[in-house]
Formats: sequence, C-alpha cells, structure tokens
Amino acid sequence: MAENDMGHDRAETPLDALGIMASQQAIIGPNLRQLEMYTRRGLLSLLWHEPDGDAQNVGVVMVGGAMGGTLGPGDSLFHALGEALVAQGIPSIRMSYRKPNDMDSCCVDTAAAVQLLVGSGADAVVVMGHSFGGAVAIRVAVGLAQMVCGVVTFATQSAGCEIAGGLGTIPLLMFHGDNDSILPLEASEVVRAIAGTGDLHVMHGDDHLLAKSHDEMFATTMNWLHTVFTERTS
Repeated sequence: MAENDMGHDRAETPLDALGIMASQQAIIGPNLRQLEMYTRRGLLSLLWHEPDGDAQNVGVVMVGGAMGGTLGPGDSLFHALGEALVAQGIPSIRMSYRKPNDMDSCCVDTAAAVQLLVGSGADAVVVMGHSFGGAVAIRVAVGLAQMVCGVVTFATQSAGCEIAGGLGTIPLLMFHGDNDSILPLEASEVVRAIAGTGDLHVMHGDDHLLAKSHDEMFATTMNWLHTVFTERTS
C-alpha cells in the first residue's frame, strides 16, 4: 500500500510500483518529449508524442519485443503512428522497458505509461505491442480494463497470453506474417482462440519484423484506432 497526501493508505499504482528515485525530461523534437525515470530496477525511458493545444481524451501506448526498443515492427511503425496520431491531436507514448524480457517488470512499465496518459487527460487508451510486447499489451489490458479500450498485437507470442479471455469486449487487432521464422502464425491464432475474438490479419510472405507490410499495417491500424476511439467517446 502507498499513502495519499492525508497519510491514509491507498492502493499502489503502477507508478508507485516503479519506485522512481529521480526523473528528467527534454524536448527532442516538434511535439516529442523524452522522459527518463530512474528506478530501483533500472532506467525507464519514454518517448511521448504530445499534441499542440488541447489533446483528444484518448491515447496510445506502444511497446517493443523481448529486446526492447521503441521503433516497432515494419519500417519504424511505432514512430510513424506516433507522428500521425499527434497530428490528429492524439497523444501516444513509445516506451523502452527497464528489463526487457521480464514479463512482470515490463507489464508494470507499460501500465505506468497507461497511467501517465490517463493522468494527463486520456479517458481511454489503446495498448499495442510487437512480439513479446503483444503478450505485455494483452496482460496490461486485462489488468486495466477500465482504462484500456483496445489492443493491437504484431507477431505476438502466445506465452503470457493465457489470460486473453479476460479481454472480454475489448477490441483486439492482430497482425502476423505467415513466414515468421521466430514465432509462427499459429501463436496469434492460439491467442485469438483464447480471447474468443480478434481481427487477425495475415501478412503473406512476411517474417517476424513484418518489414514488407508497413503500409498495410499503418493504414489498417489508423482506421481501426479511429473506429475504436469514436465508439468509446460517442
């Protein structure tokens, strides 16, 4: 438990769980801020795409695979989505884990990013992840179902997704190459079966990084986000 300003116990939040000792930030480009949080278990680094003026009351968190990273699959798809979304007034966070490939730690990191967006005014957040990050996104969505309004996975693993049935009515968009040399297409099919739902797009002839499918994934994801956010805010 943590204490509030009145000294009373309250439920520990993901940001509390990080154990932040210090943080710093810098504007590194138009509408782009880098935030670094020094914690007892490593450095958490965030790239925050922030709109000019009033932002829409929705947001997106994007996380990488077992090796970390902030660019995502395709041709730096996460950066492209961040740039496109911020132009529409939608904030997003691309995150570099403290301890890549540590499921529990990465879920706390991702949940903290969701909390940051909610704290800055978002009423609903979509979480998306590549490979290992797909499982992270699903687990965070199940745990924060009141905050998360959608999940997008790219070449997800099935390990860690055993709780995908807990997504309930949360929309799930999935991409997977049928020539994936690291995680077979069946991994996404298994996750979709567990979830009981999911719009799975098979990227024909593509491998784990989905390098050939950037344009299709970008267009499909942007259209899907528009639909999900419109339904959530209407």
